[in-house]
Amino acid sequence: MILGPIIFLGLIILFLSLFFSFIPVGLWITALFSGVKISILTLIGMRFRRVLPAKIVNPMIKATKAGLNISIDKLEAHYLAGGNVNSVVDALIAAQRANINLEFEQAAAIDLAGRDVLEAVQVSVNPKVIETPKIAAVSKDGIEVIARARVTVRANIERLVGGAGEETIIARVGEGIVTTVGSSDSHKAVLENPDRISKTVLEKGLDSGTAFEILSIDIADVDVGRNIGAQLQTDQAEADKKIAQAKAEERRSMAIAREQEMKAMVEEMRAKVVEAEAQIPLAIAEAFKNGNLGVLDYYNLKNVMADTNMRESIAKMGDKKDQKPNQKL
Repeated sequence: MILGPIIFLGLIILFLSLFFSFIPVGLWITALFSGVKISILTLIGMRFRRVLPAKIVNPMIKATKAGLNISIDKLEAHYLAGGNVNSVVDALIAAQRANINLEFEQAAAIDLAGRDVLEAVQVSVNPKVIETPKIAAVSKDGIEVIARARVTVRANIERLVGGAGEETIIARVGEGIVTTVGSSDSHKAVLENPDRISKTVLEKGLDSGTAFEILSIDIADVDVGRNIGAQLQTDQAEADKKIAQAKAEERRSMAIAREQEMKAMVEEMRAKVVEAEAQIPLAIAEAFKNGNLGVLDYYNLKNVMADTNMRESIAKMGDKKDQKPNQKL
C-alpha cells in the first residue's frame, strides 16, 4: 500500500525534470524580466531545430540591454551556420560604444570568415603593434644590414572579409626594408638615417588589399652583419683556384699520356730495328747461296765489324777517364 504513492511521486518528479530540461522555463522567465519578448513555443522550437536556447537568449538579453535591435531569427540563423553568436553580439556592442558603423550582417560575415570580430573591433579602436622578425638586406657596398621594425596597424572593418592578414603586412614591410637597404650606396647611409626605411615603406602603400591600415612604421633595431661582398669575392677566388687546379691537372694528365705514347713509339722503333738486324744473317746466307758474297769478303766484313767494336770500346774507356776528375772536383 505504501509503494504505490512513492512510485507515483517518483514518476511525477521524473516527468517534471524531463519537462523542465526540455522546456527552458527558467530561461524564458529570465528573458521576460530582461525585456526580451520571446514565447515559450519559440524556445521549444529551438529544441527541435537542435539549437541551444541559452546560446541565443543570453546574447539577445545583452543586445537588448545595450539598445541593439536584433531579431531572434538572425541570431538563430547565424548559430545554425556555425557562427559564434556571443562574439558577434559583443562586437556589435563594442562598435556601438566606439561609434563604429557595424551592421549585424557585416559582423556575422566577418565571424563566418574565420576572423575574431570582437578582436577586430578592439584593434580598430585600440591600434595593434606588429613586430617583424629580423630582416637581413645587403647594401651596394656589400655590407649586410639587419633591421627589425614595429608596425602600428588599425583594423579596417570594411576589408576584414577578403583582406590579407598580418603575415602579408610583415612580408611587405620586409620587402620595403630589403628594397631600401639594397638601393643604398653604403650601409652607413642606412645607419645614419633609418627613417628612410619607414618613408619608403609608407610611400609604397603596403596596406592596400589588407584588413589593416598602417598608421606608422618604426625601426626598432638596426645592426651591421657580415661583409657579404668580401665573402662573395673570397668564394669566387676559391672557385677560380679550383678551376685552375682542375685545368692544370688535366694538362698534366695529357702530358703523362703523351709521354707514355712516345715511350711506346720508341719501343716500337726498337722492335723494328731488332727485326731488321735479325734479317742480316739471312741476307748474308742468301748472298753466299747465290754467289754474291765470297769467303774473303765475309772475313773482311767480320774484321771491319771487330775493328768497329774495338774502337767503340776504346772511346767508352776514354769517356770514363774524363769523367772521373770532374767527379772528384
